[in-house]
Parts: sequence; structure tokens; C-alpha cells
Amino acid sequence: MPKVAPSSCDTPHSPSLKPLDEVLERLQQLAQPTQLTEKLSLIEAEMRVLAQDLHAELNVPPADNSAVDGFALNIEDFVENKTYPISQRIPAGQTPTPLEKGSVARIFTGASIPQGANCVIMQENALLDENGKGVRFISTPQAHDNIRPCGQDVKAGQRILEKGSVLSPARIGLIASVGIPKVSVFKRLRVAIFSTGDELVEPGQTPGPSQIYNSNRYLLTSLLKSLNMEVIDLGLIPDQLSATTLALQDAAKQADVVISTGGASVGEEDHVKTAIKSLGSIDFWRIAIKPGKPFMYGQINETPVLGLPGNPGAVFVTFAILARPFLLYSQGLNSVRTPSFKLPLGFSIKKSGPRREFLRVQVDENNQLIRHPNQSSGMLSSASWADGFAVIKEKTQPGKGEEVAFIPFSGLFGLFK
Repeated sequence: MPKVAPSSCDTPHSPSLKPLDEVLERLQQLAQPTQLTEKLSLIEAEMRVLAQDLHAELNVPPADNSAVDGFALNIEDFVENKTYPISQRIPAGQTPTPLEKGSVARIFTGASIPQGANCVIMQENALLDENGKGVRFISTPQAHDNIRPCGQDVKAGQRILEKGSVLSPARIGLIASVGIPKVSVFKRLRVAIFSTGDELVEPGQTPGPSQIYNSNRYLLTSLLKSLNMEVIDLGLIPDQLSATTLALQDAAKQADVVISTGGASVGEEDHVKTAIKSLGSIDFWRIAIKPGKPFMYGQINETPVLGLPGNPGAVFVTFAILARPFLLYSQGLNSVRTPSFKLPLGFSIKKSGPRREFLRVQVDENNQLIRHPNQSSGMLSSASWADGFAVIKEKTQPGKGEEVAFIPFSGLFGLFK
């Protein structure tokens, strides 16, 4: 069996590795929500994070209204097989007059219920007379049938949205329904990214015999854009301590958060940790996660720095599991979920390990999880193929058919709350 290089994200457990749950809790504590805000129209505010509580100043609906097209009447006047005169016609948006006793009103969906009426009979249960001026009914109504009461959706004074909520399309519509034209949102988080590695070249260039294309730059940019964050792209940095130090200084001045890839392990050409320590401090390094063990967190002049591994598969996992919640808390979200549910394995884990493993899996036609054959930290093909992560907890060895947590990618890459 070939010897694993010390800088690999898949190297064996070290006693110094920090437990994943402890790191996640620590990252939440370290995240400082941005205080920078801006006022946007509702058209511009979709998928931004609300920077204020919102309260309704009116009821929605503003008056009792009809849920159907039909006829409004007073239940006390109802008599079977009686023909009622139609005293008025009420389209939506028109203010009705009080209902004449013993009559009914032709009413349409969304129209206000006239004073004196307390139920609506659907037009399907109504029979008009020959001249269309009278109507009788083939069903017996109950009080309040087909009436949407005033304030059923929103009551005046009610808090409709909490600070830190993501403005989804439904929430934008809710805000519009109470007449608010503009909202205060947090400014988009500015995240500076750069990659280190002399082995890397950009797509479109001709690689040397020992070089590979820089996928991390494009992977991170896409991941950050999926969270609606502003990307400051500092490109590719040479494997030199001086160049790494200058890049970190520049990034810390420009951004709210800095993310580097590569240079976070223990090799002679891995300078990120040394550079961060020379400019600021490191809170923790080396996590009990597979892949992605060399993940680190530090600060430079109060700017957080997330040091991700260099292997693309490990970048994908550590961003999703570690960087994402930290970034979302920093963006001002009041809670961050990593959605998951239980599904059975379609395979067995042959050997338990000391790190929590995030296997790239698909959900098959039997609703079981099948894994990609290549789970290497250096490969992105498994992430491209997969539907999500199967979470294999530390020191466990689940067998085929046993249920484990499944984290779908659809719940990770986007703003949800």
C-alpha cells in the first residue's frame, strides 16, 4: 500500500484534531454579523438578508371578503327553494352598500362582504331565474361559509418578518401585501479568495508536465455567488511566504472575510499558516473531518481568515460544512440550517474511522444512498455526480440498509431560512 504524503487531506487521525461539532460551535461564536446596511426597493431586495424587524400597519385582507364567486346573504334569511332578489353586484375592489334584508348580492372572489351578510354560497350551487334578477340555491349554507375574515393573513401591528430573515420570493410578496415599498437589508458580504500553489495554472493556459488546472478559484466563486455574496478574486498566489503574506494583507484590507485554498498543511511550501500567524493569530487548525483535515481559522486585524485545504474535493466539503454556516452568520442570518434527513445506505462501511466522513452519494430508485467509487479529496467528479453527502459519524460502521444522515446539495448552495 503506498505511503500517504503528510500534506494529504486523507491522512490518518492525529490526537490534535479538533472535534467537528466543537469547531462548528466555535465558528458560530466567532462569526460577527455585518452591521452595514442599505435601503432597497422590493424589486431589488430578493434573496437579501433583512436588517430590521417588519411590522404590518394594516390588516390583510383589510375587510371580510369572499373566497369564491357566488352570492352573499344573511344566514337568518335563508329558506330552502326560495327565490331571492339580487340587490347588488360586488366586484373585487368595489365598496359594497349594506345588504337589503331578504335579498342576496352577486359577489366575486376577493370582493368585500357587504354589511348584513354573513355567508357566501358558491355560484355552482345557485340557479338563476329566466331574467337573471333572482336566484335560488340547491345547498344549505352555514354561517361564515366561503368568507375570508379581515386580518386572516396578517393583523395590524403583527411582526411579519424578523431581522435576519432571507427575503425569498414569498416574503417579498408578503411585504408588498402590507404596502411596504422599501426595506433595510444587510450589505452583501465581501469575501476575498485566492489560491496558492505553483502546480496550478488557469484554464486556457498550457500546463507543464507537473501542473494542473486551478479549479478551486472557479469552485469557490460559484459557491459564494450561490450564497449571494460579493467575491473579491485575488487570483493565484505563488508558493512563497512573502507573496502569501502580501496577499493576506491585501485581502484583509478589502474584505469582510478571507478564504484561501492550499498552503494550509504541513509541507515546506505550505505558507498560509505561517503568514497568518505573522500578521495576526490562528484560533484553530486541523479538524476531525474527512476530507478536509487541514482547515484553519485565523484573524488579521479582526478580519476572519478561513484556510481551506488545496485538494478540490476537500474544498467542496469544507466550504459546505464549515465555511458556509460561518459566512451566513456573518451575513446577518439569525439562524442557519444544514438540512438533512435519514436515508438507508445501499452499501456497508467496512471500517470505522476517527473523523466524520462526508461521502458523495446519489439517491437511487429504491431511495437508498449509493456512493461514488472515488471519494478522494483531490477529485471533483464525485461531487459533480452526487446529489448530496452521506454523513458517517466518527467511530461508527453502519451496514447496508442502516439509516444515516443525508445532506442534499439543494439545501446547501443558496440562501435559505
